[in-house]
Formats: sequence, C-alpha cells, structure tokens
Amino acid sequence: MRRHLNTIYVTSEGAYCRKDGANIVVEVDKQERGRAPIHVIGGLVCMGRASVSPWLMNACAEAGVTISFLTEHGRFLARVEGPRTGNVLLRRTQHRTADDATKSLVIAKGIVTAKLANQRTVLRRALRDYDDVEALADAEKRLTHVARRALAAADMDILRGCEGEGAALYFGVFDGMIRHEDPKFRFNGRSRRPPLDRANALLSFLYAMLGHDCRGALEGVGLDPAIGFLHADRPGRMSLSLDLMEELRPVLADRLALSLINRRQLAVLDFEETETGALLLTEAGRKTVLTAYSERKRQTLRHPFVGEEMPLGLVPHVQAQMLARHLRGDMDGYPGFIWK
Repeated sequence: MRRHLNTIYVTSEGAYCRKDGANIVVEVDKQERGRAPIHVIGGLVCMGRASVSPWLMNACAEAGVTISFLTEHGRFLARVEGPRTGNVLLRRTQHRTADDATKSLVIAKGIVTAKLANQRTVLRRALRDYDDVEALADAEKRLTHVARRALAAADMDILRGCEGEGAALYFGVFDGMIRHEDPKFRFNGRSRRPPLDRANALLSFLYAMLGHDCRGALEGVGLDPAIGFLHADRPGRMSLSLDLMEELRPVLADRLALSLINRRQLAVLDFEETETGALLLTEAGRKTVLTAYSERKRQTLRHPFVGEEMPLGLVPHVQAQMLARHLRGDMDGYPGFIWK
C-alpha cells in the first residue's frame, strides 16, 4: 500500500522555498517559517507571490515531488514535475478506451453512481443531525432514483443528464445544510466563475485543492490526466482529473465546507469582495481552510472495495491505481469510491 505523503501549502506573500540538505525550507522576510524532509512530502503548492529556488526544483523533480503554482485564490498557473512515470502502453490503452463509447460508458457509470451515492450520504448525515429537513429527505429519495437510472444509462448523454439532475437536486437543498445564522453565509445556488457568495467561494477553493491531489494521483500511476471518460476533451482541461474529482467532491470538499461554516471556523471577514462582485477567501481564511483540509485528509476510514484502513488523503491514489488496473485488464470494472 502506498504511504500517504503530506502536501506543503505556502500561502504567505513573498515566501521563498529553498533546499537545505534533504529538507524543504520555507522563509518569509528571510526568517525560517518551517522545514520538512523532502522524502515525506508528496507535493508543494505555492499560492500567490511565493517562489522556489532552482535547487529545490531540481531536488523535488528527482524525488517525484510535484510543485504547483496557483493564484492566491486557487486558480492553477503552472506545474513543475520530473520525468513522467508509468508505462506508455498504459497511456495508449487509456487513449483507445476513451475513444470507445462502450468502454468509456462503463467507467463513467462507476464515477457518476459513486458521486450520486456520496452526495446522498452528505444529505443523510444532515438528516441525522437536524430535524426540520423535509426538503433534504425528499432530495435524498430522489437522488436514490437518479442513481439507479444512471446505473442503467444506455449512453453517455443519458448518464450526463443523470449527473446534472443529481447536481441540481443536491445543490438545490445545499443551503438547508448550512446552520450559520448570518445571512452572509447563505448559499444561493452554485456559482463558479466568479463565486458570488461565501459558500461558493469556499467550495471553489476546496475543489481547486482536490483537483491538485487528483492530478498528482493520476500521474503517479502513469495515467494522462487530460484524457477523461466522463468529461469531454477540451484544450487546457484536465478531464480525467475532473472525472476522479466527481466521486470525491462530497467526501473531501462539500462535507468539509459545511463543517467549516457550521462550526464557525470561518468568519465573514475571512472573505473579501472584488470589484467584479466575486467573493474570495482572504489570506487568513485560506490558511484556516488549508489547515482543515490537511486534517481532513489525515482522517482514516476503511476503503469499501479494498477493505483496508487508510487516510482519506490516500483515497485518490487508490482510485487512480484501480482505474489503471482496470485499463490494463487486471480488473473487470472500475469500482467508484462510495463513502459509508
């Protein structure tokens, strides 16, 4: 079993990351803020105006540590990585499978049904915690029916329609799971570019972090993150990363977002409004979210298919490995991750 490696998130303005022996050192204003051995790190994420020395880039490339550069609000800018790992034959098989509508549909069904099941689990946990939730109970029942239709979908258009219907049901009652009394934390429907309320800003930021993890997991087993099965190919889009994210969004992002809001771990002032009307996390808010996200990934659970205890942060790597095994012909199908 692969060991769960940590990710370093550098969010301070003007931070500088350098190599010191076998360690990654982060400095701000020439003062050391932290260090960690390279061999226990799986990724380095620099947000905003953080920089990395050439020597550290070289050491990370040799150690298989990916360095990602994002804007301060989580939008991807660039990525530095060493030589690609994995067998070229696996990637060729992946590309051929993506061009085969029947084979792609089988994999996409596993992804969509797992996503719908995990969204239903989020609703069920809210139903367990709260009483006045008739709308949540209705959405939970309807999601079950949508998942069954997705499993029986005859083509990709029907499957994507089921996925869209499920998303509409789920986000249609998402505000009912927010228990913060301040109306500034209300969820007014999913808005992405830009996020128009604080809940959407939080979700978008968490999805960006999850996307980084999913891409790293796919590349770690030798798959091409740009060639997906559910999401159509588009220049600049990491379609397979988006595929893998779908089943993990409710588990690693949505539930965490609700916890951060409902437990008052984020305040109104942890967000700022731009001239365009977008709501974005402040630097302090990002640090709070990243700390909670790292803690969430360290929580353990028993994987429903593998049957082993593991940290949540390892699940994307396990799912990527099972997808690779399916493409190689070692597994009859791709088992999506269903959260219990």
